[in-house]
Amino acid sequence: MKRIFTILLSLLLVTPLLAACGEQTGLQDGYYTAQAEEFSHGWREYITILVKGGSIVSVEYNAENASGFIKSWDNTYMQTMLHDTGTYPNEYTRYYANQLLQGQGQGGIDAISGASSSHASFQILARAVLEQARKGDSSIVLVDTTH
Repeated sequence: MKRIFTILLSLLLVTPLLAACGEQTGLQDGYYTAQAEEFSHGWREYITILVKGGSIVSVEYNAENASGFIKSWDNTYMQTMLHDTGTYPNEYTRYYANQLLQGQGQGGIDAISGASSSHASFQILARAVLEQARKGDSSIVLVDTTH
Protein backbone atom coordinates (compact mmCIF):
# COMPACT_ATOMS: atom_id res chain seq x y z
CA MET A 1 0.00 0.00 0.00
CA LYS A 2 2.86 2.38 0.84
CA ARG A 3 4.46 1.57 -2.49
CA ILE A 4 1.28 2.44 -4.45
CA PHE A 5 0.88 5.64 -2.46
CA THR A 6 4.50 6.64 -3.23
CA ILE A 7 4.06 5.95 -6.94
CA LEU A 8 0.82 7.94 -7.11
CA LEU A 9 2.36 10.84 -5.22
CA SER A 10 5.37 10.83 -7.57
CA LEU A 11 3.09 10.88 -10.61
CA LEU A 12 1.11 13.79 -9.19
CA LEU A 13 4.29 15.78 -8.67
CA VAL A 14 5.83 15.00 -12.09
CA THR A 15 2.73 15.46 -14.27
CA PRO A 16 2.60 19.30 -14.06
CA LEU A 17 6.29 19.50 -14.98
CA LEU A 18 5.81 17.33 -18.04
CA ALA A 19 2.79 19.36 -19.12
CA ALA A 20 4.78 22.59 -18.82
CA CYS A 21 7.51 21.20 -21.08
CA GLY A 22 5.01 20.81 -23.92
CA GLU A 23 3.96 24.46 -23.82
CA GLN A 24 5.86 26.97 -25.93
CA THR A 25 4.54 30.35 -24.85
CA GLY A 26 7.90 32.03 -24.28
CA LEU A 27 10.31 33.85 -26.53
CA GLN A 28 12.16 31.92 -29.23
CA ASP A 29 15.91 32.36 -29.53
CA GLY A 30 17.11 34.70 -32.27
CA TYR A 31 17.31 38.33 -33.40
CA TYR A 32 14.05 40.23 -33.91
CA THR A 33 13.41 43.73 -35.26
CA ALA A 34 10.36 45.96 -35.37
CA GLN A 35 10.64 49.18 -37.36
CA ALA A 36 8.33 52.13 -37.91
CA GLU A 37 6.65 52.06 -41.33
CA GLU A 38 7.24 55.74 -41.92
CA PHE A 39 9.83 58.37 -41.12
CA SER A 40 8.73 60.91 -38.53
CA HIS A 41 10.51 64.28 -38.55
CA GLY A 42 13.23 62.68 -40.67
CA TRP A 43 13.77 59.61 -38.43
CA ARG A 44 12.53 56.01 -38.49
CA GLU A 45 12.53 54.34 -35.07
CA TYR A 46 13.33 50.66 -34.54
CA ILE A 47 13.87 48.06 -31.82
CA THR A 48 16.09 45.02 -32.21
CA ILE A 49 16.25 42.36 -29.51
CA LEU A 50 18.40 39.26 -29.08
CA VAL A 51 16.78 36.32 -27.31
CA LYS A 52 18.92 33.48 -25.91
CA GLY A 53 17.64 30.67 -23.74
CA GLY A 54 14.15 32.16 -23.93
CA SER A 55 15.27 35.46 -22.34
CA ILE A 56 15.99 38.86 -23.82
CA VAL A 57 19.74 39.43 -23.50
CA SER A 58 20.13 42.57 -25.62
CA VAL A 59 17.90 45.46 -26.69
CA GLU A 60 18.73 48.22 -29.15
CA TYR A 61 16.27 51.07 -29.56
CA ASN A 62 17.09 53.99 -31.81
CA ALA A 63 16.13 55.80 -34.98
CA GLU A 64 17.87 56.34 -38.28
CA ASN A 65 17.50 58.88 -41.04
CA ALA A 66 17.16 58.07 -44.74
CA SER A 67 20.94 57.77 -45.13
CA GLY A 68 21.20 55.36 -42.16
CA PHE A 69 22.69 57.84 -39.69
CA ILE A 70 21.74 56.97 -36.09
CA LYS A 71 19.78 59.60 -34.16
CA SER A 72 21.65 59.18 -30.87
CA TRP A 73 24.93 59.95 -32.67
CA ASP A 74 23.68 63.36 -33.84
CA ASN A 75 25.37 65.86 -31.49
CA THR A 76 23.60 68.88 -32.94
CA TYR A 77 20.22 67.23 -32.47
CA MET A 78 21.25 66.20 -28.95
CA GLN A 79 22.18 69.75 -27.94
CA THR A 80 18.95 71.19 -29.37
CA MET A 81 16.72 68.57 -27.76
CA LEU A 82 18.51 68.76 -24.40
CA HIS A 83 18.04 72.54 -24.35
CA ASP A 84 14.37 72.31 -25.40
CA THR A 85 13.17 69.26 -23.45
CA GLY A 86 15.76 68.31 -20.83
CA THR A 87 16.61 64.95 -22.41
CA TYR A 88 18.20 63.67 -25.60
CA PRO A 89 18.12 60.51 -27.75
CA ASN A 90 21.17 58.78 -26.30
CA GLU A 91 19.62 59.09 -22.83
CA TYR A 92 16.03 58.06 -23.46
CA THR A 93 16.79 55.30 -25.99
CA ARG A 94 19.05 53.57 -23.48
CA TYR A 95 16.56 54.12 -20.66
CA TYR A 96 13.62 52.60 -22.57
CA ALA A 97 15.74 49.71 -23.90
CA ASN A 98 17.02 48.93 -20.40
CA GLN A 99 13.47 48.82 -19.01
CA LEU A 100 12.46 46.32 -21.68
CA LEU A 101 15.55 44.22 -20.93
CA GLN A 102 15.07 44.31 -17.15
CA GLY A 103 11.33 43.57 -17.33
CA GLN A 104 11.77 40.93 -20.07
CA GLY A 105 8.71 42.41 -21.81
CA GLN A 106 6.47 41.73 -18.82
CA GLY A 107 6.33 45.15 -17.16
CA GLY A 108 5.36 48.63 -18.20
CA ILE A 109 7.82 51.15 -19.54
CA ASP A 110 8.09 54.40 -17.60
CA ALA A 111 8.22 57.56 -19.70
CA ILE A 112 10.93 60.19 -19.52
CA SER A 113 9.70 63.75 -19.48
CA GLY A 114 10.55 65.34 -22.81
CA ALA A 115 10.52 62.04 -24.70
CA SER A 116 6.84 61.13 -24.48
CA SER A 117 6.36 60.79 -28.25
CA SER A 118 9.28 58.35 -28.43
CA HIS A 119 7.85 56.55 -25.38
CA ALA A 120 4.58 55.95 -27.23
CA SER A 121 6.42 54.71 -30.32
CA PHE A 122 8.67 52.52 -28.19
CA GLN A 123 5.70 50.79 -26.60
CA ILE A 124 4.13 50.07 -29.99
CA LEU A 125 7.42 48.75 -31.38
CA ALA A 126 8.10 46.70 -28.24
CA ARG A 127 4.75 44.92 -28.50
CA ALA A 128 5.47 44.10 -32.14
CA VAL A 129 9.02 42.84 -31.58
CA LEU A 130 7.92 40.68 -28.64
CA GLU A 131 5.18 39.14 -30.77
CA GLN A 132 7.78 38.32 -33.44
CA ALA A 133 9.96 36.69 -30.78
CA ARG A 134 7.06 34.60 -29.49
CA LYS A 135 6.40 33.35 -33.02
CA GLY A 136 10.09 32.86 -33.79
CA ASP A 137 9.64 35.05 -36.89
CA SER A 138 12.93 36.87 -37.54
CA SER A 139 11.66 38.93 -40.48
CA ILE A 140 11.62 42.69 -39.89
CA VAL A 141 8.11 43.75 -39.02
CA LEU A 142 6.98 47.21 -40.16
CA VAL A 143 4.68 48.91 -37.67
CA ASP A 144 2.38 51.92 -37.80
CA THR A 145 3.68 54.03 -34.90
CA THR A 146 1.50 57.08 -35.49
CA HIS A 147 -0.17 58.24 -32.33
